[in-house]
Amino acid sequence: MRRSIAQFRRVWLLIATLSAAGSASAADPTGPLYVKNMSPVAGLLGIPAQRSATPMTSSTWQWDTHVSVANHYIVDQGAQERLNLDGETARLALSLRYAMTDRLDVQLEVPWLDHSGGSLDSIIDSWHDLWGMPDGGRDEGPRNVLAYQYLSTSDNFGLVDDASGLGDVSAAATYAVYEGAASSAAISLGYKLATGDEHDFLGSGSDDVYLLLRFSGAHLADLPLSWHGQVGFLRAGEIDVLQQRGERDLWFAGLALEWQFHERWFLLGQLDGHAAPVDSELPGLGDDAVLATIGLRWRFASPWSFELAVVEDVAVESGPDVTFQASLRYRSTP
Repeated sequence: MRRSIAQFRRVWLLIATLSAAGSASAADPTGPLYVKNMSPVAGLLGIPAQRSATPMTSSTWQWDTHVSVANHYIVDQGAQERLNLDGETARLALSLRYAMTDRLDVQLEVPWLDHSGGSLDSIIDSWHDLWGMPDGGRDEGPRNVLAYQYLSTSDNFGLVDDASGLGDVSAAATYAVYEGAASSAAISLGYKLATGDEHDFLGSGSDDVYLLLRFSGAHLADLPLSWHGQVGFLRAGEIDVLQQRGERDLWFAGLALEWQFHERWFLLGQLDGHAAPVDSELPGLGDDAVLATIGLRWRFASPWSFELAVVEDVAVESGPDVTFQASLRYRSTP
């Protein structure tokens, strides 16, 4: 009897290991990293983070907690504009996703934001000095100061006092249009509500709506790799602080690669981009954004996973200098 039990355990362990090497079980929250452009202006838009296109089983749900801290430093001037973004943004986002059927799920995300002078300036300066990286004049400015300021012939804004509070709540419905043995595709319709205070850079002051296509696939060649991507369109409302120069029609896209190098460990890399949020000649507002992220996921129990990631602005000044983030995910079992 003991021998049979031991054999059963070995067989079960082999099946679990092979399953993990191929793709996560229905109770395992996997997929791209949660990445948002937390630049003070771009962060007001309702652009959704990447997500797996693989549907959940009916009546299951997933709870995510995301914590991000972004450091900003941009000083730029043009013929008719001047921009200064100096400070830090902390963001806590709680997300609940529920599968109504095997193909349809709904999602609600509630963010909390905090803008302040922060405490990362000296650490980032030291990092740049260590590797001989350009710092864009960071070492010449005051440290741990909050100053979001923009002046132009048509719009202007300013935030110099710490601010925190509820951000713009968003909701989305996602439908899986295709599910194969190793790939899937889904469409999603989302809506961002103007629940955050626009004067404190907690919200845009208007509603946004988006439509997107997501796709996911398991394996590239014979390696334990998965890939994910999305492409979509956002119709933004008027950003309250940039009513004349704010762009209303924006594209966004993303691509992620996920490598399961151990039964419980994943290495992830991804790119996220979107159209410029403002009609401006200044890169910090008028250039299309490209963000690169590298992260590590630990699936410490079947329904649980924990992630750490670092986000950098590949297109310089189109996002924060650096963003540090952590995520905790739980998915119920079928």
